Amino acid sequence: MITHIQGKLIEKNPTDVVIECNGVGYFINISLTTFSQIPNQENIKLFTHLYVREDAQMLYGFVQKSERAVFRLLISVSGIGTSTARTMLSSLTAEQICEAIGSSDVATIQGVKGIGAKTAQRVIIELKDKVLKLYDLDEVSMSQNNTNKEETLSALEVLGYTRKQSERVLDKIIKEMPNGTVEEMIKMALKNL
Repeated sequence: MITHIQGKLIEKNPTDVVIECNGVGYFINISLTTFSQIPNQENIKLFTHLYVREDAQMLYGFVQKSERAVFRLLISVSGIGTSTARTMLSSLTAEQICEAIGSSDVATIQGVKGIGAKTAQRVIIELKDKVLKLYDLDEVSMSQNNTNKEETLSALEVLGYTRKQSERVLDKIIKEMPNGTVEEMIKMALKNL
């Protein structure tokens, strides 16, 4: 019903914003990813999703349409509500969630606070085909990327780096060179750690 809101940014918090549009202030729930992308300027535009329950009507806002699309996919899974989907999008970017789903990476999804093994598996089972089709990906490239990433992470852990620290650096490297070999990724990671 409400696809986007464009107006004056009145208030900005890590979990919500207030945007004034034609004299009406809209309270919009946001993820930390959206919070970090909202420009510090007066006029902004957020793509929205209106969630209606018996006892409440809530607006969720996103800087990018792709994040909104992933949010809508996540809330279509039984057991994933709007707050869990927002938590997932606060912990991981939309791209990271899609990569994890596409490559059946249960550990990444389970790494989000409040997501157990069964829920993570359900997300993958229910959304894998949709994600692969939506982003026109094939499973082979996803699994190859994931295997290289896991091998690189293991090597960095052996060298004494923490998994979380290594993963953050490695995600940036994979974006820069998605088809890099394990050796190339280790070398790049060591320069950045």
